[in-house]
Amino acid sequence: MRLICIFVLMLLSLTASSQEEAFYVEFKNESIKEAFTKIEHTYDVLFSYNDYDISKKRILLKRQKRTLTEVLEALKLQTKLNYKIINNRYIVVNKFPEEKTEVNELDIVVVRSYLTKGIRKINNGSYALSPTQLGILPGLVEPDVLESIQLLPGVLSPNETATGFFVRGGASDQNRLIWDGINIYHKGHLFGMISPFNPNITSKIKFINKGSHARYGERLSSVIDMSSNSNISQTVKAQLGFNGINGDALIEVPIIKDKLNIQGSLRRSYTDVLETFAFNQFADKVFESTKIKNSGNENNEFSFVDYNLKLNFKPNKNNILYASIISIDNQLDYVLNDAENNKRFNDKLVSSNMGYGLGWKVKWNKNTTQNTTAFFSDYKLNYNFITREGDVQISDFEKRNTIFDSGLSSEVIIDRSKASKFTIGYQYALKDVAYAFLNTTNLSLILDTEHNIIQTHSLYGQYDYKNSKLFNLSFGLRSTYFDELDAVRLEPRLVIYKPLTKNLKFQGSAEIKNQIISEIDETILSDLSLENRLWRLADGNAFPIINSRQFSAGFIYIKKGLSIDIDAYHKKLNNITALSLGFLNPDNSNFNIGQRNIIGLDVFAQKQFNSFSSWLSYSLNQSQSRFENLNNNKDFTSKSNVTHSLSAALSYKLNGFQFALGWKWQTGKPFTIAKDSIDGLEFNDGINTVELPIYHRLDLSSTYDFKLSKYNKLRGEIGLSIRNIYNRKSLISKEYRGNNSIGDPIEIIEKLSIGITPNLMFRIYW
Repeated sequence: MRLICIFVLMLLSLTASSQEEAFYVEFKNESIKEAFTKIEHTYDVLFSYNDYDISKKRILLKRQKRTLTEVLEALKLQTKLNYKIINNRYIVVNKFPEEKTEVNELDIVVVRSYLTKGIRKINNGSYALSPTQLGILPGLVEPDVLESIQLLPGVLSPNETATGFFVRGGASDQNRLIWDGINIYHKGHLFGMISPFNPNITSKIKFINKGSHARYGERLSSVIDMSSNSNISQTVKAQLGFNGINGDALIEVPIIKDKLNIQGSLRRSYTDVLETFAFNQFADKVFESTKIKNSGNENNEFSFVDYNLKLNFKPNKNNILYASIISIDNQLDYVLNDAENNKRFNDKLVSSNMGYGLGWKVKWNKNTTQNTTAFFSDYKLNYNFITREGDVQISDFEKRNTIFDSGLSSEVIIDRSKASKFTIGYQYALKDVAYAFLNTTNLSLILDTEHNIIQTHSLYGQYDYKNSKLFNLSFGLRSTYFDELDAVRLEPRLVIYKPLTKNLKFQGSAEIKNQIISEIDETILSDLSLENRLWRLADGNAFPIINSRQFSAGFIYIKKGLSIDIDAYHKKLNNITALSLGFLNPDNSNFNIGQRNIIGLDVFAQKQFNSFSSWLSYSLNQSQSRFENLNNNKDFTSKSNVTHSLSAALSYKLNGFQFALGWKWQTGKPFTIAKDSIDGLEFNDGINTVELPIYHRLDLSSTYDFKLSKYNKLRGEIGLSIRNIYNRKSLISKEYRGNNSIGDPIEIIEKLSIGITPNLMFRIYW
């Protein structure tokens, strides 16, 4: 805190205005959007505009010293658009006469181009991502939806997966994924290595890691609210692309002009036909320490597919409706032949998530809007381990996990004035969750099973006050009744954003959240050793409702293309559960209830100059857990704790060419150390007392956008990415498996990071 105070005092002396200063400015027939970006960095301003208004407009301006006013006058002459400066920083761009310009939430964007173009930080602390506009990021040949989020401060994936990321020390199952209002439970393609959401059809992403709106419940750490395009397209648009693992296609077709359109996308892996070097590198990491990797048997089939369909309908200017479908599917069929014993072993794994969503937005009058949505999500995981002797099946071990999640919500938003807004709403949800372990020989034997249903009723309200000269404040309250548990939980939320000077802002937040669905590690036999985390519901006893309280405070400094974002936080989790490790206490295999305390600091600095952009991100995380009957009831380092993480990147853009180079460095995850003895491994030093070695890697990406024809809009894009350029193999996980009963042997499982992984991409747009 002392360092933060010193930093604030230093920044207070750096508040000179730049808008009336003259700088050299030059535009060489550039798009108006690129011109806006340069102006923002040079004069420390932010533009607010409609993409449709500025499309196809370009600007040509000779190199000359100009003030901001002079630059805007030159733009006005060439683009025939109006530019109005609000509060000395925000510039509203509109194609209509200036006196008719409507100003709505002009101070909403705090930092534009956070990390890269297409990522913005909002004054309520959340982040807005536009994948279709996303600039290049190191190591990604295409803008993977979830991996892009992992580059933000406080977000970390120590296992190098797209979906298994931690947000501010919280577990991966504490992140809520929403697609067009549909809850998604699937862990990702290729066992989490690839995001299950097609970035080319994803229009908007809202990422919230603190102070979330009262409409969001269910998870403790973060919300990733994604939506596909809701605009009514005027013309047919299509894309077709391939990379080293999958191909995809999407299309938008207008049906009734300005009223009805349909859009769809399809993405499928081709690894069951052709295995590229990129896929083999991913597969080596995923199947490491499993019999698939160890046997050397190539007789296996793996594939994934996802598709989206959406119908947008706008019958009039006051009503907008949509119907959306998402399907995510993964399949693995692996066969191992044991000729010596005349046996054959077959692993079959199918995991899928099907979702349906409906939405209706109606504007009752100029101040009142109502949003109503309904959804259904169907998640299934089925795993079979089949043993055959000759042609006769002698056993079948089966693992199942199913979720039927449905809900209905409606909220009314009342804009009383430009400064204040009220939101009130109601949500109903029904979650039906079950898992089972069966072993079939001559008869079916149930090893473990559970089936729970919970209905929830939530009422919430939120008040938003905006005054760019004083402060912005959002206060929300959410009340939820869990029917089957007969429990009520209150969740207040608060966000404050206060300008201290022209360049320095204060940000603060506080929130309480509760969670009834979470994942557990099952230790019952899984010969494949994949997808061993299963969803289950709280029952009020062995699995109580998990509770989280989080407070954060920090500062944002912005001037002349330099932005510095500092945020310190404290998070406390109550009623978390952990399964006792059998090798620590073979007589206790029950779930234990405990708590976790997390303190952290996120620091982000970015500097943009001309066509270059550079950023540096650092996160400090200290996470301690305590459970009854574990570690002598003493605190120990949490499994999700990564004390220090650092990332840096440099990107360059010139016309259609983009290049990015990034480096990641972090301390290792904690693990429980074991020592050899006469009776095997012994665990006498406590839980998670040692850290894995330091992890680091260097990534690069490059893309080139070009026209394929002078006579139409057909254009192409090629790209190359290389992950882990210097091919460093880091130890990222060390765990122990076995000893489900006294006398069973203990097996050490070590997993390494992915090796050097090049990937290619080619896309066509028309």
